Amino acid sequence: MNYYIASCVFTSKYPELSMRIQSYIRERFGYEIVRCCVPKYKIREFTEKMPGGTCRDAWNALPDSGLFQSGDVVYSLCHNCNNIIEEMHPAAAVHSLWELIDHDESFPFPDFQEKEVYVQDCWRARARSDEQAAVRSLLKKMHLSFRETKPHHAETEFCGNSLYRPQPPRNPKLAPKHYVEQAAGKFIPHTPEEQKNIMEDYCRRFSGMPVICYCHYCLEGLLLGGADGMYLAQLLFGETVR
Repeated sequence: MNYYIASCVFTSKYPELSMRIQSYIRERFGYEIVRCCVPKYKIREFTEKMPGGTCRDAWNALPDSGLFQSGDVVYSLCHNCNNIIEEMHPAAAVHSLWELIDHDESFPFPDFQEKEVYVQDCWRARARSDEQAAVRSLLKKMHLSFRETKPHHAETEFCGNSLYRPQPPRNPKLAPKHYVEQAAGKFIPHTPEEQKNIMEDYCRRFSGMPVICYCHYCLEGLLLGGADGMYLAQLLFGETVR
C-alpha cells in the first residue's frame, strides 16, 4: 500500500495548506492518507488545534495512522515521521513528498521568472540525498535561481530553534538512531531569548534575500531570526515569493 502522512504538527500550523496537499495526493494518486506515523498520538490535542469547520471535519475523517508493512511505500513532508517510520518499520520504503512531486510530470509548476533565493537544508534530513536533490529539482522547475546555504547537504546543522529546546519524548524512544545516537549536542534547552539571538545571528547571512526551506521547524527558526523564510510547499501550492 502507498501512504501519505499528513503530519500532525505541520497540519496544525498550516491547516489550509495541508488540505490542499492532501487533495492533490488523493486526486492524483489515490494514496491512503493518515494523520501520523504512530497510532493514537495526541489525537485530542491536535484535533483541538485544527480550525473549526471544514479543516477539522477533514482531519477527523482521516485514520490516525497506518500499519506500514513490508512492501509499503510511505511519503511525508515531516522528517520526524520519515525518520520514525524508517526505524520502526524498516521493511517499508520511505520517501519525501518532494520526491513524489518531482516525478509528477503533470504537476502545474508556477513560474517565478528566475527570482533569486537561498535554499536551506535540514539537519533532520541530512542523510536524505534523494530528498535534497528533489528539492533543488523543484526549485529549478519553478524557475527559481538559488544559492546554497553552507554547510549544506549531509553537513548541515540547521533545524531552526528546534535544536535548542527539548525534543518530544517520543522521538528518542521510537527513533534512537536519529534522535539519540546522532543527536549529540542537540536539543539542549535554551531560553526563548537565547533561541532568538541564535536564530538572528544565523539569519544575518541571508541579507534579506528570500530563503526556501522544506521543514516546518526550519521555517519556524528562520522567521524567528528575521529571515524572509518560506516553506517549499507554500510555493508549490499557490503562494508566491515575496
